[in-house]
Amino acid sequence: MTLWGGRFAGEMSDITRDFTGDTSDRRLIRFDIEGSLAHVAMLGETGIIPQEEADSLAVGLRDILEDADDFEFAQTDEDIHTAVERRLGELVGEVAGKLHTGRSRNDQVALDLRLYLRDAAAARSAQLHEWVGSLVTLAEASAGVVIPTYTHLQQAQVTSLGNHFLAYAWMGVRDIYRFSDCAMRLNLSPLGAGASAGSTLPIDRQQTAEALGMLGPIPNTLDAVGSRDFVSEYVFCCAQTMVHLSRLAEEIVLWASHEFGWIRLGDEVSTGSSALPQKRNPDIAELVRGRTAGLIGDTATILTLQKALPLAYNRDLQEDKRIVFHADDTITGAIEAMIALLTGSEFAVPTPSSGTSALPIAERLVGRGVPFREAHRLVGELVSRLEAEDRSLAEATSDDLRAVDDRFDISDLDVLQFEPPPIDDQLNELRLLLNQTLSRASRRSGRTR
Repeated sequence: MTLWGGRFAGEMSDITRDFTGDTSDRRLIRFDIEGSLAHVAMLGETGIIPQEEADSLAVGLRDILEDADDFEFAQTDEDIHTAVERRLGELVGEVAGKLHTGRSRNDQVALDLRLYLRDAAAARSAQLHEWVGSLVTLAEASAGVVIPTYTHLQQAQVTSLGNHFLAYAWMGVRDIYRFSDCAMRLNLSPLGAGASAGSTLPIDRQQTAEALGMLGPIPNTLDAVGSRDFVSEYVFCCAQTMVHLSRLAEEIVLWASHEFGWIRLGDEVSTGSSALPQKRNPDIAELVRGRTAGLIGDTATILTLQKALPLAYNRDLQEDKRIVFHADDTITGAIEAMIALLTGSEFAVPTPSSGTSALPIAERLVGRGVPFREAHRLVGELVSRLEAEDRSLAEATSDDLRAVDDRFDISDLDVLQFEPPPIDDQLNELRLLLNQTLSRASRRSGRTR
């Protein structure tokens, strides 16, 4: 079945049907019916079609919705819209032909996608709340575990493992805000924009927008059907979140190595080798890292898809769904897997190198009035002197200090007793923000049903 064809004398070839058909939109069935229910209610209330016909259409649509999980698609269904209308005709007869009154597939698919992404954004925000919550729990438990920080992958200063986890928690909070803000911008209704310039029928766009819990109709009909920046934004939100996950995944791969030895992966979140009996592999982390490439590619693809499209609708935009569905599915699985990986592993971090105390020693000199650049040089000379004798800062003596400069004091070596920075203020602020973002997401979604 197609929703067009009156001006064609011949039949579309199988090649054309197979190439132009789209089955990726089948997951939109509930949203397609949701939009149609709002549309037929408006058609009836405005008198565009008789109320009894609108009621009949609504009954049929609700029947389809009730069985949506078991919906049987026909090979000839061009897309989700034709599939629903075909089934509606089987249920209510010829009146199904009035479902499309005052509407085009152009505004219909734009609406379906916005409704889908509105729910998806809320679901990803909820997932990210769980992710950040798991990081906060891990941070609290490891607040006293001293670890080195790294710059250029060289040990730099000391902090706590808890503080390290909190760095990713803050990234996750920003990801939540991005999805929340994206949901606000996509929660506008294109319904009533028609093919490109609306309808001559007295449709009520405000009514359908309100019925769908949306903030209002998109003012410009060309923009409503011809723009997919909301898809680009959603895909970017997924990609940026995935990049954050990938950074931690990369660290877990390193930490799980014998050379680092920071983490022991649980049996339920690691794999083995078909050839090497001793192996315990961080496959979840490696796959998160690898699949991030696909989401970065999705971001480039959705932008490139739109870069040369004249207004308004072009069939190129059919491809947007494959892109955004892939991005959404990937990030959904990645967040779930990373939560399992972190909570299913144990951490045991070796003592940092005493070289991480070099800056604090220099700052002791600064505290006694030595210019920082000079203090930096003096500590560098001390480190160099000790290295020449195959010793570390932890093995420095008062004689070593005096040999470099008499402005050193033996008490300067007290900084070798590592003390992790407190994280209580961060923990409290993050918990507060998590509560605020939950209420903010609910408020901004605009849903009233």
